[in-house]
Order: sequence, then C-alpha cells, then structure tokens
Amino acid sequence: MSIRCLIIDDKPLAIDILADYTRKVSFLELVGSTTNPIEGVSIIREKNIDLIFLDIQMPELTGLQFMKIAGKQCKVILTTAYSKYALDGFEHDVIDYLLKPIAFDRFYRAAEKAKQIISKPADKGIQPNIEISPEYLFVKTEHRIQKVNLKDILFIEGLQNYISIQTPNERVLSLQTLKKIEESLPLKDFMRVHKSYIVALRHISAIERSRIFIEDSVIPVGDNYREGFYGIVDKG
Repeated sequence: MSIRCLIIDDKPLAIDILADYTRKVSFLELVGSTTNPIEGVSIIREKNIDLIFLDIQMPELTGLQFMKIAGKQCKVILTTAYSKYALDGFEHDVIDYLLKPIAFDRFYRAAEKAKQIISKPADKGIQPNIEISPEYLFVKTEHRIQKVNLKDILFIEGLQNYISIQTPNERVLSLQTLKKIEESLPLKDFMRVHKSYIVALRHISAIERSRIFIEDSVIPVGDNYREGFYGIVDKG
C-alpha cells in the first residue's frame, strides 16, 4: 500500500528534512508540503491525504488548532521541538510524537506505526499508546493519562481487553491489549513469556523451572514461549 502524506511546518528547512526522509520510505508518497496550515486544510480536502506530519508551533494556526479544524479526516504524526505538548497530542489520538531534531530511524519507526494503523481498521474503544521516548510511555487509565517510566515496569499482565502494569509502587490499569503494549516496548528490555505476561528482564531475580521470580511475584513461563525465553537467558 502507498500512504499519501502531507508535511505542514512553518520552517522550510524542517520541511526539506522530512521530505527527504519520506522519499526514503517506500510505502510513503509525498503529495505536498506547505508552511501555511490554513492552506493545509484545503490540501487535505482536495488531495485525499492519509497522513500528515504536523508541526505544533506555527504563527497562523498551531498544530493543535489545526487538528480541531481538520477533524479526523486523516491520521497525524506531530513534529515539534517541545515535549510539553505530548499530552495534548495524545488526547487528539495522534499516531506518534516526534521531537526535533528528528533522526531517520525514529522517523521510520513512526512511519511503520502509521502503516500498521492505516492499513487495518481501528479497534473500537481501544486507543493505541504513543511512544514518546525510549524511556517512558503514556497510557490511558479510566480517569487520566499516566506517564510510566520503562525502567520502573516489573511486568505487565493481560486481563482480556485490559492490561495491568506492575511497578514497585503501584499497579496501573489501561484499556488496551497485551499485544498493543508489546509493540511499544523495546525488545532488548522486555519479553513475552506467557500469553498473559510480559516481563522486564532487568527485574528478574531468579528462575526456577517454569517460574520467573520478580520481587514478590511469580510469573509462569508458557509452553509456547519457553524455548525463546531460555534462549535469551542462556545468551545472557
């Protein structure tokens, strides 16, 4: 599939960088770019845009104001030099949030995430996580959006359509699937060891037969995951 893209940024240099990145990704098709967000509203209505790379800090219209005007006609990846807008982007259901200066590998991961979301129907009632940084995630709980530091996660348990994120100090419940959160976690630090559990490798204190000990908790190792898990442990 080809994803039709639009770049909106008030700085021409930022547009040039993103345009160059877009051309390097085979499934992205750059349809247009503009420094004027008001013009961008017309472009998405005329050219059947699938995905916008959208700056937040612009003089005529901010990226957040733009999304309110444009509605949900297409998906958005926010690009900005300011991390303080992360929560606002999350509440607008953006695909990802890229902090400038943007490295190509980070851009590519965001593009891959967009491809997965755009190419399949959205899960009704379940909002995807946004990868803000390799160091933390924002997850939606029942009443708020909560920041969870990756280094604090002991393990994650799947509870049908919910997940339970266990840290040393609290348990965070979020309405999403274990598979969805697994896609947001760095593979070198976390591993699926059971159909209902993901563990943080750094927090494992002991392993006995098919049981993993993390602080006061005992996590089972599923039959389908045993070979992969012990392969990683043996390498360590």
